[in-house]
Amino acid sequence: MVVEGLIGKKIGMTQVFDEDGNIIPVTVLQVGPCAVVQVKTQERDGYRAVQLALMEREKRPGDNKEPEKKKHRKIPKPLEGHYAKAGIIPQKILREFKLGEGEIKEGQILTVEIFEGIGRVDVTGTSKGRGFQGVMKRHGYSGGPASHGSKFHRAPGSVGSTTFPGRVLKGKGMPGHMGNERVTAIGLRVVKIDKEKNLMLVKGAVPGPAGGYVLVKKSKRCEK
Repeated sequence: MVVEGLIGKKIGMTQVFDEDGNIIPVTVLQVGPCAVVQVKTQERDGYRAVQLALMEREKRPGDNKEPEKKKHRKIPKPLEGHYAKAGIIPQKILREFKLGEGEIKEGQILTVEIFEGIGRVDVTGTSKGRGFQGVMKRHGYSGGPASHGSKFHRAPGSVGSTTFPGRVLKGKGMPGHMGNERVTAIGLRVVKIDKEKNLMLVKGAVPGPAGGYVLVKKSKRCEK
């Protein structure tokens, strides 16, 4: 692969059938197209990498009389010049990936075709936010008896010891904010790739809500 991965968007979940008629639950991902904004080299930057932008905008505001379907935030002048240097219209999402084998140039467009022949991928996204939750939902605590005489039901219970060490140990499960974290689903099997629509179907669930942005990379732990 020229780069280790691409930027994508989670479309949603559905199901497909294999050759034997078995149902396979899949997540539909729109992977790319991504434009190469900058290529970092070992000589100039000290490491090899590439900056990719997910191509969601095709025209600048005001280029046509038709109003845009979605409003975009104004970007800083330096970042606008950064995109202009590569001849690319400023986009919303810009991420950096490690550079693989092969030649790549600024302004080049990469699609889901680079995953052709790849059996498994790692998908990184932001999990759904669940707000403030207790220990039973957040950490899976069983809680106390449900009978009336217990008086201990969904509380966390003891959080520390007595005189020694006299403090709450690190890592103790507590109530708090749940979700809205960076999560990576490892080794998801690629079921199908649609080159024309830049779609990838992977078996299983992917972190985040429908419409959320994800990073799709070739799996390093699972090859087959």
